[in-house]
Amino acid sequence: MRPIATFCLLTALLLSGSILPAAASQAFPATLSSLHKEPAGQDGDDTGIDAVAGASGEKYAVPGSRGAAQSGTPGAQNATAAGTQGKPTVVYTFPIDGDIMPAQQRLVAKCLADARSGGAELVLIRLNTYGGLVNAADSIRTMILNSPVPVWVFIDQAASAGALIAIAAERIYMRPGGSIGAASVVDQNGKPMPDKFQSFMRATMRATAEAHGKVIERIDGDDTLWRWRRDPQVAEAMVGRTVGDSTTAGVLAFTASEASEHHYSEGTASTVDEVLAQGGVQRYTLHEYTPTRLDRLLGWLMNPVVQGIFVMMIVGGIYFELQTPGIGFALVVAILGAVLYFAPLYIEGVAQNWELILFIIGLALLAVEIFVLPGFGIAGVAGIVAVVTGLSFAAIDNDLLRHLSTGELTLAWLLRPVLVVIIAASAALVGGIVLGRRFLTGRSPLQKKVVLTAEMKPEEGYVSHPQIEPELVGRTALVMAVLRPSGRVMVDGRYYDAAAEDGLFVARGRTVTVTRIEGGVLYCTPQERKTE
Repeated sequence: MRPIATFCLLTALLLSGSILPAAASQAFPATLSSLHKEPAGQDGDDTGIDAVAGASGEKYAVPGSRGAAQSGTPGAQNATAAGTQGKPTVVYTFPIDGDIMPAQQRLVAKCLADARSGGAELVLIRLNTYGGLVNAADSIRTMILNSPVPVWVFIDQAASAGALIAIAAERIYMRPGGSIGAASVVDQNGKPMPDKFQSFMRATMRATAEAHGKVIERIDGDDTLWRWRRDPQVAEAMVGRTVGDSTTAGVLAFTASEASEHHYSEGTASTVDEVLAQGGVQRYTLHEYTPTRLDRLLGWLMNPVVQGIFVMMIVGGIYFELQTPGIGFALVVAILGAVLYFAPLYIEGVAQNWELILFIIGLALLAVEIFVLPGFGIAGVAGIVAVVTGLSFAAIDNDLLRHLSTGELTLAWLLRPVLVVIIAASAALVGGIVLGRRFLTGRSPLQKKVVLTAEMKPEEGYVSHPQIEPELVGRTALVMAVLRPSGRVMVDGRYYDAAAEDGLFVARGRTVTVTRIEGGVLYCTPQERKTE
């Protein structure tokens, strides 16, 4: 279903001209805005450097340089040197804003893939978050650590889960006034989780810091003193220690200057240009990720208010379809509402197959209750529950359900989409009843445009059958079309529909006696044949 939904949306957008094909020679998608920058006074000259010193004092060796100290960040070295080999460094940048959730996880995966396929030599993440889900942050951390393209982070705020993501980057730069740390695990209400969770987080923070290896602290004659590039004990302190009744104490957080002092930041910068300049990237082409029209459309379609409108289209369309004979516009509206509701959720990976199947089963149960079974019973109730459950859980990222048991997410979060569906469905049902009565029984200018209100009155000649004089009863009629038992007779030169009593067969040309008249039909009995 997901490929079908994707194809439908892409086809609609292409037909409307919303998506234009990008040139085949483009390294990056057309949705990336590009900025090319060279230092003043340089015009493609090769001004190589041997090593670039970070704010914390360690040295990052450039490939091909001589006598430079070797650090644990070869990817960063390559990115730094790229702009000095006669061509600009290709830098890909994108933001991570708000809570760290599965949506941000999918964004990072997409952007890192775009950076690799587009030939980027450096990825710069602009990070501004106060935390989020641990598993989503851990997935982002793993993607950054395993990225073949070096990843730098430019921090506004990196609290809690954001600190874990930032430490995974090869270089960290911070804005003045920014902070990093406070990474203890808490539930939805901010209450610290038990030590089991804190212990795992401490180990994860240490492992992330250790992944960057060691750098040379100083050289005394023949002795070389090494230190961790990012001290694992400092990373652990950002989680704090568990005391008493699962509370955390001594949780560490750094300001921009403190992070630089403790080797958890390579420098303080106010702009992306300053970050790249401090990192030794003098000549670069900046490709900035911006959401595509399809991304913006999907985001709009997944807005809770818009989703509520789609639910109203589904319920209201089904209600009006049941009120009118045949298949008409109301059913088309209901199907369109269902497609617009489920398609973006499928494309974004939020909705699953079982939710759509449950929704269809619910509709089938309601159809059985309405058209097959008398009254309203178990099938109808089960159908309503299945429809509401399918619509509600389609709007819930199933990966988040595991956090209900740990307390990171509360039941109120789960009830939100359920309430959206129930309120929207109730509004559609009540509105359908009110509008239906107004259109069917009231009088309004709109009613005349959408409802057939013309009346066929008998005085205007609209009758279900021709009016027959009752005086014909007892008269003699001549059979003009064989009565078997229905046929045609003639009385006084006028033809009438007729039927033989008792289902008798009366041949053409015989005479019959009219015994009664019902529904415009003369009922007759054959007369005795005359004998000579």
